[in-house]
Amino acid sequence: MRVDVLTIFPDAFRGPLDVSIVKRAREDGLLDFFVHDIREHALDRHRSVDDYPFGGGAGMVMRVDVLDRALEHVRSLAPERGLVVYLSPAGERLTDRIVRELAREERLILVCGRYEGVDERFIEHCVDREISIGDYVLTGGELPAMVLVDAVTRHIPGALGDAASPQEESFADGLLEHPQYTRPAEYRGWRVPEVLLSGHHAKIEAWRKEQRLARTRERRPDLLGEGGDSDPGGAAGSANPGE
Repeated sequence: MRVDVLTIFPDAFRGPLDVSIVKRAREDGLLDFFVHDIREHALDRHRSVDDYPFGGGAGMVMRVDVLDRALEHVRSLAPERGLVVYLSPAGERLTDRIVRELAREERLILVCGRYEGVDERFIEHCVDREISIGDYVLTGGELPAMVLVDAVTRHIPGALGDAASPQEESFADGLLEHPQYTRPAEYRGWRVPEVLLSGHHAKIEAWRKEQRLARTRERRPDLLGEGGDSDPGGAAGSANPGE
């Protein structure tokens, strides 16, 4: 997969995506990740990317012409057209289902907004999908872009090493993940559930399923259907908007 990010703060991406799973995916050639400075496509000597909103109002709006030039340049760098995603508080909330959909794309082009947002004409004519990571507003789309890249990378075949891992995480079956334990089996009188030490795989799996359902019912009942069980068609794993 190739991911291109358009931003006016390219330095923001130095570090967070250079560690752990994302770093390994890049080193193994599973993820090609590029950051592009929108300001390089401004035409004035001040490298202006924004202007006052028509009709008045507070703040500044990112210019459609500068964004369009930046996008066209980035598109020309690879044969795949790419799915253009604008990170916005007004977008659809990012869920596990959406992450899996995006992971099937050959190329993603992520546009990070700033100020009061971007000219609506850019969204109407150039953006394929608006996505939010939570119902709150951030100072820009850089952090949401990093969240999206991290989440999507986990679903690139080979990125985790263990092909079963993504299927066993929270939201994979519409439920939260079951509790996890490791050694020592007892610490300060706090014991690991006996069933996990039994070696009886069927009982362990039954216990884990029971725990997933109970934890989801307690902490995220919105993920369950009306009957109290998981709803595979639901938006498992909301945690959205945010620019």
